[in-house]
Amino acid sequence: MTNNSSATVDNPSVLSPSRAGLWWGLLGVTSFSFTVPFTRVAVADSGMTPLFAGCGRAVVAAVLAALALVCTRQRLPRGIQWARLGVVAGGVVVGFPVLTSFALTTASAGHSAVVIALLPAVTAVAAVLRGHERPPRSFWCMAAVGAVVTLGFAALQGGGLGGLHWSDLLLLGAVAAAGIGYAEGGLLARELGAWQTISWALVLAAPPMTALTGYAVAGHPPTGTPTEWAAFGYLAVVSMFLGYFAWYRGLALGPISQVSQIQLAQPVLGLAWAALFLNERLTWPLALGGLAVLASAAGAVRTRLGGGRR
Repeated sequence: MTNNSSATVDNPSVLSPSRAGLWWGLLGVTSFSFTVPFTRVAVADSGMTPLFAGCGRAVVAAVLAALALVCTRQRLPRGIQWARLGVVAGGVVVGFPVLTSFALTTASAGHSAVVIALLPAVTAVAAVLRGHERPPRSFWCMAAVGAVVTLGFAALQGGGLGGLHWSDLLLLGAVAAAGIGYAEGGLLARELGAWQTISWALVLAAPPMTALTGYAVAGHPPTGTPTEWAAFGYLAVVSMFLGYFAWYRGLALGPISQVSQIQLAQPVLGLAWAALFLNERLTWPLALGGLAVLASAAGAVRTRLGGGRR
């Protein structure tokens, strides 16, 4: 890693369809697909509180990020970049991990993975509002299909629209936070570099996250089996740090609104991991929901490859 080694020059060629962006995004999504089942492992037996699992992982990742920044002698962000890093930190360092940790104390990993499939649509909207991207109309149609399928799945699993559980609301809040953080982080990665962006965001969020972790430890000292601590370690090192190296690189190559649609494949992977690691039963509603969002992902990626910047 060198100074701004993964920074991307902001010019029109960056926004043209790029298979490299898709491959980097897919690598990031694959690493993130373990986040929901491993969070469920960490908090399922109450050995770790949701607050500790959500904040403690950020503290560990912040230490790694600080070491990487110091060892490679990265320059400090400037001016408004600090405020933009605050948006990234609030979305992906604080909002998403903490809200999903609380949601997964009651929601199953499989159900949560499908609800979180709404994230690409939210990221796309945030990218359009913030980055002034204009994807083709067919892209929006496929993104809308994915969003409708996800909301319909959550409603049916809860017994109808009136049966949405509080955990679903937490998951939707996590999706909103992450979508904004992803979009802003993808833009910043063009200026600071992919791994530099998440590293500075982690360092910026470190003081409050350390305080919250200390509060969680004082109220309920964390315990757990080796498996639970291994899951926590993955969340800290990969989900909160290394995964963003690839993900923000893909978003930086862009367009953000279309690369983000690769995340629609994440619930399918999450369902597979939930069945493999947690022995959660793969029911027909879960399977059909996963297949539906995967189909919309394929359609969105095809429009991403076939259409350029308008």
